[in-house]
Amino acid sequence: MPYSGNNPDKMILRDHLAFDRTILANERTILAYFRTTIMLFATGLTLLKVFADDRLMFIIGIILVPASFLVATLGVVRFLKIRKRLKNIYKSGEE
Repeated sequence: MPYSGNNPDKMILRDHLAFDRTILANERTILAYFRTTIMLFATGLTLLKVFADDRLMFIIGIILVPASFLVATLGVVRFLKIRKRLKNIYKSGEE
């Protein structure tokens, strides 16, 4: 995130570093959402392919595949919302 648009007199080095850590934490969070999405999707497909004869496992697989897309969507929405909030905080010079 660029540092333009901020009055540097209002923030000290500690504030800049804390802001950078917050941005990195947000990025780690979106990666965790994607990791969970991949795990749910792979598990769902595995259940659909390997346990095609077992009705319960097949139903669980059918539930997990769309759930993976729901988790991905939730993660992206959350990431963008927090990124926008951080951008607004940084540009206004508040913390």
